[in-house]
Amino acid sequence: MESNGKPSQVAAQVVRWLLEEMKSGEFRYAERLPPETKLAAKLGVSRTAVRDGMAILEREGFVGRKQGLGTVIYRNVLEVKTRIDLEKEFLDMVAEAGFTPGTAYTDVRRAQADDTDAVRLKVPVGEPLIHITRLITADGTPAIYCVDSLPVRLICADTYDVSDLQEPIFSFLKKYCGTDVFVDLTEIHAVNADEHLAAELQVPLGTALLHLNERGYDFCGNLILCSQEYYREGILTHTILRKKIE
Repeated sequence: MESNGKPSQVAAQVVRWLLEEMKSGEFRYAERLPPETKLAAKLGVSRTAVRDGMAILEREGFVGRKQGLGTVIYRNVLEVKTRIDLEKEFLDMVAEAGFTPGTAYTDVRRAQADDTDAVRLKVPVGEPLIHITRLITADGTPAIYCVDSLPVRLICADTYDVSDLQEPIFSFLKKYCGTDVFVDLTEIHAVNADEHLAAELQVPLGTALLHLNERGYDFCGNLILCSQEYYREGILTHTILRKKIE
């Protein structure tokens, strides 16, 4: 692992390779993965990189490791298409669910924090913010409506183009703010579509929606992003992994 607690590039590559091989490759029908030494030799990487990759897969619930049993592959977890406990870009989430993803529009505006913004982002009322609104589609049907909000003061670049905010918000944070979201805390609610949400997601007024109220924190625990996400029912099936803590 790197000193900031994030996986090294090699470990991340090990994770991607193992996931692919467990889902549709060499280990598609295997019950267990080979020992770390064999995987390291096969991939031409250090055993440390494999061990770090395995730790990530275990943390995310794809495998389990126990002395005497080896590394067990959890097929039921691998087969889940959309997990609410793993951070993924919207377009990737839609694609992995089997749909053609698209962005109907992205709207960027500056505003001063109102009372609601101040509570969500823990900033003073009146602080300059950027709000980025996106409507994500699945096979052309509105699926996700999202509003990302962040303080303007986070932007450390001298200049940036508004078009850069068309990209996923995590890319903008890394490129222009010199930071990224290390952990999310998410409140999950069921809400009924008001007139605005009904029009955006093209559903009848009062339709039940899944609402995620996310707060994103950097590695040092600073709140840097607030996201309001609304999911149309019947397109994405969300699953959350809960593991027993021993």
